Amino acid sequence: MQNLIFLAEGTEPTEGGHAPENPLGFVPVEFALSLVTFGILLFLIWKFVAPRFEQTFAERTQAIEGGIAAAETKQAEADAKLAELEKQLGDARHEAARIREEAREQGAQIVAEMRETAQAESARIVEHGKAQIEAERQQAVTSLRAEVGALATGLAGRIVGESLEDEARQSRVVERFLADLEASNSTTSGSVN
Repeated sequence: MQNLIFLAEGTEPTEGGHAPENPLGFVPVEFALSLVTFGILLFLIWKFVAPRFEQTFAERTQAIEGGIAAAETKQAEADAKLAELEKQLGDARHEAARIREEAREQGAQIVAEMRETAQAESARIVEHGKAQIEAERQQAVTSLRAEVGALATGLAGRIVGESLEDEARQSRVVERFLADLEASNSTTSGSVN
């Protein structure tokens, strides 16, 4: 039971019968030694370890910020290059559209020139044909006049009973006959139209 009393009081009996020191008690020498050791450790950490941490932290911060700045620079360069390429692409598209438009205009101009050339050639061929027809008609008229004149002279000579061999007389008779013939044709043509 005595052991219980000592336990309740918080001390155990020792060999000599006195109570040992309290393990939770305050020992000033140990406290001072612990405080000095803690201060030395704190000073060493503050003097050597903390600056290294700060230096490492600053280097990492600079590296990260430098990386971010470099990335932003590269991104800005890439954006500028992209904008330049898009501008060049837009310019190329405009140039291609302009070239296509010029080609269309040139094609239309060539077609118009060819059409004008064809029309001019067609008009020239028609005029040449008309001139040729007119020349052939004049030749036919001259030939017919000669033949009609000879026939008319021969026929008139038979009807009249005299010879119309005289050139001037023959020419006057033929001219009068043809004029009468043309007058009767124009009167007939005028009444038909």
